[in-house]
Order: sequence, then C-alpha cells, then structure tokens
Amino acid sequence: MGYSAIPGWRLNVEYDYLHQDELRSGTRSVSSVPDGNELERETLNRYITTGLSYSPNSAWNINLLVPYVERTHSTYGEFDSTQPLPQLSTSRSSSLGDIRLIGSYQGLLATNNLGIQLGMKFPTGHYGTAVDFNAGPNVGTPLDASLQPGTGSTDVIIGAYYYQAVSQNFDVFANAQFQSALAHHMDQPGDDYRPGNSTTVSFGVRYERNLQWVPQLQVNLLHKSRDQGALADVQSTAGNVAYLTPGLTAKIMANLHVYGFAQLPVYSNLYGYQLFPRSTASVGISYGF
Repeated sequence: MGYSAIPGWRLNVEYDYLHQDELRSGTRSVSSVPDGNELERETLNRYITTGLSYSPNSAWNINLLVPYVERTHSTYGEFDSTQPLPQLSTSRSSSLGDIRLIGSYQGLLATNNLGIQLGMKFPTGHYGTAVDFNAGPNVGTPLDASLQPGTGSTDVIIGAYYYQAVSQNFDVFANAQFQSALAHHMDQPGDDYRPGNSTTVSFGVRYERNLQWVPQLQVNLLHKSRDQGALADVQSTAGNVAYLTPGLTAKIMANLHVYGFAQLPVYSNLYGYQLFPRSTASVGISYGF
C-alpha cells in the first residue's frame, strides 16, 4: 500500500501465503541431505495480520500489527541413506503470533516523503517448546524453536523509507528495515534460543496514471543471520534471498483499497539445508477513516 502523509486512522487486514516445499542448499535445489541431518518435507505458513495505524498529522504515524499464524509442518527426521524413509512426523498449529508496534516520523523534509522508523516486537506468540508434533514417530515432542508461532524474544526494529514522483505517472520508493533481539525468554544454558538478526531492503516503482488501478514492481532483498542457542538449528537458519515482486492496488471507494502481491524468488544462497518457497502471495484490504 505504500506510505501516506494523510492524518487519520487506517485499518488493514492482510493474508500471506508461503508454502516452503523446495529443499535448497547454497544457491541450488537439492533432493536429499547428508546422513545425520534432518530431512524436512514441507512447511505451509498462512498469516492473517491485522494492522491499525494512526497519524495525528502528516509527520507522525504509529502502527500496531497483530498476526495470527497458521502453520503445518512435516519432516522425516534424521536421514539415514542405508534405511528406508521413516513415516512422516507432522504438526498443525493456529495461534497468535508476535505483535509489533512501529512508530514513524516523516517530517524530515517539507514534502514528508522521507521517513525513519523505530519499533518493537513483543513475545506474544507461543515459543520455545510450546507446539508439539501431533502425528508420526515424533508425536508429543516439540517443534524446532524456529517453527513455533513466536520467537520468545523482544526485538528492536529500525527502518527508513523514501518515495518520490519522478514523472507525471511514475513514483519510485525504497525502504530498509533491521530487526534484532534485545532480550529472549529462553536464556538458560542448554535451554536457550535467540533468533538471528534480519535486514530487508526493498525498492521499486509505481505507475499512477489511473489511481483506480495502480500497478507496481519491486525488488525485495533479505539477509538473515544464524539463530543461536541450544534449541536453534544453527546451521540451517541463515541466508540471503532476492525476490521480484509485482503487485496491484485497486481503489474500491474513496477510503477503501484492495491489493495483491506475488513474490517470485530470483536468487537464494542458504546456509545448510532449508525448505524454501517457489513463490509467495499476499492479498489485503485497507480502509482509512
């Protein structure tokens, strides 16, 4: 939806679909893992995020983001090439995720098109060992900490963004955001987990000749460092990814918009062995009042 300098409230509901069913290592797709490593089959993530933002004036904004996480996961467990594949262990969970609260200030320029962000992510979702496998050989044992609905950490979020008209019909935009855990509930030796830092950078262009239908194209870059701790999969949680993301926003009424985006991976360099999506999709509705 982009950024706005219009004062008032805005309610946004977004649905994100992310199906990780391709096993990758480094920059390539692989069919298996070395003996002794976990062989995962797939993870299906569906996020429903409700956002409520308030701008008292054209310079300030505060945004509350509340995610609901639906996730299914399946794994064969530790791989042994001398044995037949074991029965799948599966899990299914639906619960609140980690809430984020982000403040923005875009009064640095008279045009209000350059902004900075400071926010927090709170440990409101289940974390650590809260969600177990519910079928298969691993039934009753907890999922990896990185697959829980929450991370158990309180994170700081720092960001900046810029947008600018470059002609009568085209706008360009860019943003960057860094997130890092400041404190984590699971901090006891042998029972600890800290999610890795993440950095995202996006830039793109919007075509605004007809404000009823605004197409856009953007590039999304993500860098994630390794998770840490005894409960972390340290070797298979880091990497660098690039997506090409086309999207479209449609104006339904004066203050009501719907939008959709498709993320298409064009590059990935993943540490260890990780499940990766062939594409992701997002749709949403936004109402200003």
